[in-house]
Amino acid sequence: MNAPELLNPETYLHESEGRLAVDVAEIGDTLVITSTIAGAKPEDIAVFIDNDVLTIRGKREKEISAAEDDYYFQECYWGAFSRSIILPIDVRTGEAEATFKNGVLTVRIPKETSSKRVPIVVVDE
Repeated sequence: MNAPELLNPETYLHESEGRLAVDVAEIGDTLVITSTIAGAKPEDIAVFIDNDVLTIRGKREKEISAAEDDYYFQECYWGAFSRSIILPIDVRTGEAEATFKNGVLTVRIPKETSSKRVPIVVVDE
């Protein structure tokens, strides 16, 4: 499965997804989301924002093949994963950037500086 296929929910198996752990922080004028995704390649990760929800979706493949009864215990998750996060502040989604280094995905999104507060005048009927 490649990144464009990961964006299409019809070609993605939601039932078998693992869940990612993420950190979300406001650092200066930027919202920063980080997640460790050991074993994945950048081309196997899709990141997108849809209606104030950031989604990270992808897959990671196990490099060692062993029979189920050969394991003493098994804690690592392999296969498809997904995580959606409601963005806690207003951001400029068109300026979002994602990097992947040493198994850590970092998404940086600048905060929106203009206020979206709109006063509404109450009229007497």
